[in-house]
Amino acid sequence: QVQLMESGGGSVQAGGSLKLSCAYSVLYRRHCMGWFRQAPGKKREAVALLDTADDSTLYAASVKGRFTISRSNAEKTVYLQMNALKPEDTATYTCAAHDVSHCYSHQLYDLTVFRFWGQGAQVTVSG
Repeated sequence: QVQLMESGGGSVQAGGSLKLSCAYSVLYRRHCMGWFRQAPGKKREAVALLDTADDSTLYAASVKGRFTISRSNAEKTVYLQMNALKPEDTATYTCAAHDVSHCYSHQLYDLTVFRFWGQGAQVTVSG
């Protein structure tokens, strides 16, 4: 069982930056960890994935080049650095993880494999 807790949400003007953090409990094996978001009235979507086996990453097309997922094993934290924010990035951002496999690109679209979820952090971008 992996426990996850997000922090760092808030409000920012369009073009600004925010950094989200997701603290996790100890990992005894490889996990695929990711950031997801859900805007009001919309389906939850994947933003970025990170494979703890080699720190390889995958990004949704809508955030590629603007967002960066990374982690600190020493601090047991996964980060999401968000730059050049747009009003359409407004959503509740949640971190999640699974230990079924490595991260694969289809998991950007099939979220059912992720079984450990945090509570979420609100990000509001005003334009």
